[in-house]
Amino acid sequence: MRGRGDRLEKLLGERELDRMLVTDLVNVRYLTGFTGTNGACVCAPGLRLFFTDFRYTERAASEVEGWEPITVEGDWLASIAERLEGKVGFEDDHMSVRSLEKLKEKLGEGVEAVAAGGTVERLRRVKDDEELAAIEAASKLADAVWEWSVERGFAGRTERDVARAAEARIRELGGDPSFPAIVAAGPNGALPHAEPGEREIGRGELIVFDMGAMLDGYCSDGTRTYASGDPGEEGREVYGVVLEAQLAALEAVKAGAKGEDVDAVARKVIDAAGYGKRFGHGLGHGVGLEVHEAPRLSPRADDVLEPGEVVTVEPGIYLPGRLGVRIEDFVVVTEDGYRNLSALPKDLQIVE
Repeated sequence: MRGRGDRLEKLLGERELDRMLVTDLVNVRYLTGFTGTNGACVCAPGLRLFFTDFRYTERAASEVEGWEPITVEGDWLASIAERLEGKVGFEDDHMSVRSLEKLKEKLGEGVEAVAAGGTVERLRRVKDDEELAAIEAASKLADAVWEWSVERGFAGRTERDVARAAEARIRELGGDPSFPAIVAAGPNGALPHAEPGEREIGRGELIVFDMGAMLDGYCSDGTRTYASGDPGEEGREVYGVVLEAQLAALEAVKAGAKGEDVDAVARKVIDAAGYGKRFGHGLGHGVGLEVHEAPRLSPRADDVLEPGEVVTVEPGIYLPGRLGVRIEDFVVVTEDGYRNLSALPKDLQIVE
């Protein structure tokens, strides 16, 4: 974790900040390793301060390394404010207006609070070897649960039963779901973020199965679309178009590629097949400590991919009242391409 503080210190110099106050707990964990529910840290040249309260003093002692621990016993914001000097960056995308106003009231003379949201997130985009190992382990766990789910079959079971069983299996294998599993069959598959319900999965339906696992705080995210018997001509056609778009987009992933350009590759294939209006979401997003983080792959994404970033590639086609198909891998960006962390087959699997 020490190296992450050094990387943040470098960014402060580039942004002409004297100190950075980090209050978002995900960012605090990234920088310090702290996993509790109350913590903050201050970074400056040669200075690393970690704040928590009495409940987490012992946890901080075991988790936080390279940061001076401070147990706050009185006014939380006042204790932090007295250690701030000069131009202080704060996370305006996470701190509430009320908290900011209270903080400003406690700042010393000459101390200026400067909006610096996204600073730590910028560092989080590129994963180090330790992070990549955790993400890959989470992916392997999720892949095992998909395989287990396929063995149990889909037809005759409710969407909710399939989803809950998969989530329980993730926990049995030592992880946690990184988000509530989506199992959407038949017409429900046309809802990109459908919630599994009591509808029974029939035969010959397409089933969108979106799931992720979390290990050591790091997430996986993937989607496969299965068929509970022959899905018919339309289902096979739509699946083929989505698969073609997904494979084309994967080939466009590499360091230096723009998020909007990678998205456009998939969108071009779907447009050419006449389904352009039925692909209404972005192609993908970053994955790490959060299941949705930077960078983005979408028509409006100006992000430029860098080696070590982990992104999803998940085109879909959704036909209201009939069916939906989404195929999602998540990959590590490399200098000349990508490394796929999703090992499941992508040819249409008929699960009788």
